[in-house]
Amino acid sequence: MTNVFHYYNKSFKLTFLILVVLSASFLVLSALRRQSSRLLNRNIPQTTYQEQEYPYSILGTSEQPTNISHVLFGISGSVHTWPDRRHYSEIWWQPNITRGFVWLDEQPDPKLFTHPNSLPFKISEKVTGSKKSGSNPNQNPNPNPAVRIARIVLESFNLGLPDVRWFVMGDDDTVFFADNLVLVLSKYDHRKMYYIGASSESVEQDVMHSYDMAFGGGGFAVSYPLAKELARVLDGCLDRYSYVYGSDERVCACVSELGVGLTKERGFHQMDIRGDAYGLLAAHPMTPLISLHHLDYINPLIPNLTKYESLDTLIQTYRLDPPQAMQQSFCYHNTWSISVSWGYTVQIYPTLLRVQELAMPLQTFFTWSSFKDGPFTFNTRPMSTNSCERPSIYYISRVQEAENVTMTTYTRDKSVDICKNKHYPYKIKKVVVLASKMNSNYWMQGQRRQCCEIVRWKYNSVKIRVRNCKYGETITA
Repeated sequence: MTNVFHYYNKSFKLTFLILVVLSASFLVLSALRRQSSRLLNRNIPQTTYQEQEYPYSILGTSEQPTNISHVLFGISGSVHTWPDRRHYSEIWWQPNITRGFVWLDEQPDPKLFTHPNSLPFKISEKVTGSKKSGSNPNQNPNPNPAVRIARIVLESFNLGLPDVRWFVMGDDDTVFFADNLVLVLSKYDHRKMYYIGASSESVEQDVMHSYDMAFGGGGFAVSYPLAKELARVLDGCLDRYSYVYGSDERVCACVSELGVGLTKERGFHQMDIRGDAYGLLAAHPMTPLISLHHLDYINPLIPNLTKYESLDTLIQTYRLDPPQAMQQSFCYHNTWSISVSWGYTVQIYPTLLRVQELAMPLQTFFTWSSFKDGPFTFNTRPMSTNSCERPSIYYISRVQEAENVTMTTYTRDKSVDICKNKHYPYKIKKVVVLASKMNSNYWMQGQRRQCCEIVRWKYNSVKIRVRNCKYGETITA
């Protein structure tokens, strides 16, 4: 019994000794690893999470969804152009709702800012000397207009206004659809670097400048973190690109130097076209309408109205259901094809056309510089010279609203030639469209065109319902 006790006592001592040795080894190895890590990290520059991600505490914002109060507009103008172009801004600007300024080159006449929807203004800084002047600074102390306009991003940021997530640039002849702008921007994380806009419609302009540039007239958006970096480097960068023609191209170059590419959104419209924009807008892409530009260089959007009257009509209709503005739907009746561009126009064709054809813009316009039939960055189809093959066209004339439903009325355009045999659909004088208001999240859930159906077809009028497509439903069945 004594021998057994002695055996277990000896085994216990040996086991205890082994545990002590292993514990000591573990402590020594841990200490060596920590020391090695400290020595290694001495030569590695440390970047904090705050510097990389620009969290809400740096931006001065809360985690609430992006809304119009988080957008600061920077509209480029001049005392020379503002007296005429201010009417474009007054159509869409909403005091105490939209935030921003029109940036002018000189002190304006105060009488130009007495309209209830007048934008507040700022005077751009004078930049003299170096290449930014665009000329000999001893001869002309005023900056090159392209430099002054490019610096609006910097000057807007330097205002230090609170709760700004996005800086949106545009021209004094740009009409913004602000609710849809917010809808699109809310898809993106404003804490990251984003440069959002669209290229030109005319290929010749994209080739001349860049396919990867946001054209400034259509407008573009810069997130707070990117604006912060641009403000730090912009003046030096503009020196390097003094030979570049436009302000938007210079901003694009400086954004590229920061390693940020263009995020394209098709709702920004530079409108680098001439003539009648009808075909383009009647077949608007499946995305929210964000902006229109170059409206001085195209026909009024609604015949028999001035350019300002037609824009005001479209804006008032749009505000009843922003996500649905100019969205295209198709339906068929016997041998006729119908295209509805909500809030703008209806087309009735005397023949059956494929959906792909109806979604393709009619060629009613020309290229920006050469006044040619193309090429454009999208496909077009010719408008027939035979009046009996053309669609009967109807423009928005009246809007009614009831709870969550809109009723829009479209009347036939009498300025175009009518098929002489008076065959349908040319006898239709009025089209009424009933539509449930589109949910603001509709475009967040993927792109699907809405369906439409004929509610009533009379001798001289048609009633149509636009709605979400049913499960398993197709446009042609």
